[in-house]
Amino acid sequence: MRMLPFERPTEHYDERIMELDEQICSLIKRRKEASDNNPGFPPLERIAEWASRFGLHEAFLRSMFGTMLNEEHFRPMVEPADFRKYIPVLKSIEQKERFYTLTSIRQYSNASVIILNIDWEAPDQPFERPEIGQHYSYELFIGEGYDCRMMNGGSRSDHAFYRFVVSPPLPDDLSGIRFRFQESSGLFDKRELGEEIVFEV
Repeated sequence: MRMLPFERPTEHYDERIMELDEQICSLIKRRKEASDNNPGFPPLERIAEWASRFGLHEAFLRSMFGTMLNEEHFRPMVEPADFRKYIPVLKSIEQKERFYTLTSIRQYSNASVIILNIDWEAPDQPFERPEIGQHYSYELFIGEGYDCRMMNGGSRSDHAFYRFVVSPPLPDDLSGIRFRFQESSGLFDKRELGEEIVFEV
């Protein structure tokens, strides 16, 4: 997702804690390395114990560990620039009462933009997973060497769309490229994935 510009929230900084802050950064790096960058989320009972022992709020610790779990979302995302052309795709798949389409790809000098469209015949049903009460989310996988990030999306009573930016840009000849969209629960554990939609070009 696009990140909003960040402004320093205050001019104040206590220089006496600079060494501690540096140690925190070092510990985060060690934590990533020790877990092969797949730390999971601590049990809530352990978080409650740490909050009590160190005089911290549980909600703060849950937020902190959740943020560290999703570090990849903070990676800078390429902003598409210098539009070149549209590449027609015109592919569709019907799966579990939903109609998925890829109509075209927008080619820019530094990236490609892909829009996944989803339609269904249930105007009174929200586009969400009832078992978790959350809207669907999708991740795009193309292959090694391509960074695929969701830019934005939206839905209404019978239609949803998800816009992805891919860098570096895809070749103008898409022959042999496989677009794999993987449904995600939207929760912290990215292994909890559902429906897979694959387009072969």
